Amino acid sequence: MSGSTFGKLFTVTTWGESHGPALGAIVDGCPAGIHLTDSIIQQDLNRRRPGQSEFSSARQESDKVQILSGVFQGLTTGTPISLIIYNQDYHSQDYYQLKDCFRPGHADHSYFQKYQRRDYRGGGRASGRETAARVGAGAIARQLLAEFDIEITAYTYSIGNISIDQDRFEPELIRTHPLAMPDKTAAEQAGQYLAKLKSQADSAGGIIECIVTGIPPGLGEPVFNKLDALLAKAVFSIGAVKAVEIGSGIKAAKMTGSEHNDFYRCEPDGSLKKLSNNAGGILGGISDGFPLKIRAHFKPTPSIAQKQKTVNTAGKNIEISIDGRHDPIIVPRAVVVVEAMVALTLADCLIISASSNIDRLKRLFK
Repeated sequence: MSGSTFGKLFTVTTWGESHGPALGAIVDGCPAGIHLTDSIIQQDLNRRRPGQSEFSSARQESDKVQILSGVFQGLTTGTPISLIIYNQDYHSQDYYQLKDCFRPGHADHSYFQKYQRRDYRGGGRASGRETAARVGAGAIARQLLAEFDIEITAYTYSIGNISIDQDRFEPELIRTHPLAMPDKTAAEQAGQYLAKLKSQADSAGGIIECIVTGIPPGLGEPVFNKLDALLAKAVFSIGAVKAVEIGSGIKAAKMTGSEHNDFYRCEPDGSLKKLSNNAGGILGGISDGFPLKIRAHFKPTPSIAQKQKTVNTAGKNIEISIDGRHDPIIVPRAVVVVEAMVALTLADCLIISASSNIDRLKRLFK
């Protein structure tokens, strides 16, 4: 299977399946001298870990990470960093009745068509559990970005039709509320909505918003490797994402030029100010030094206990209901996954941009 490696100079390769012995990641191209420990990576993995609330899968995984290589005495060595996370609480028997069925909304049929075989235990490689490896790798990228005071903050922007109100924004709720929704009122409404859907054996989708501050101008390459294109690819690679927006996003199509253009002004201290940020911090595919704004739209969890029409491998029409332990909504646990993919993209672009002009190279080597 190709396509399991992401990045150009700062790269990550993930491996493993939902019900295999373990999963993990290999990060290559990370500079030496960055502070890194198991506990630093564990902080992000704990945010994604299942079984922590009524809004997540009941699967109990510690998701304890172990660094196998690339770190010595708490600092990266410049060599490949290998991470492993052991699977502990997988119930493969829950999937035996589905081994000859194509579950609606899942990758079962497409995998079977491509490979003529598939791992039906929890979706195998197509499972959302694969994102645990991304989060581990993203934590390494986050440590690199922290050296440049670049901060990435994502949160649940909406669940179903319930969106946060920026006037009620409480950032501490991102880490403390099980829905990662920084608006108490909206979070309460969303909780009631999800409880209703659970009673109906149904699920919900939502939107994650991600803001990046401290990003320097100049990241991203013109034409095919634009920063917004790379970010879109990164976030779209998360299995449940169906749309990605940068800045004003789809609203731009309904705006006029005078409404969408971000006007500039010079401050008394000589610094540049933008009166708006419809560009989302990217112009011409290159970061402009203003905050990045990204939104990821997630589909509802496809594993639901309602009766669904499908077919089996023998080509017969059947109906199935999916039992087992599944998230009624993917969004809250995916917040840190979005942060990870954004961090991996920016870390790669930062290293690539180090050689964008001769003056930078001369400062390093002359």
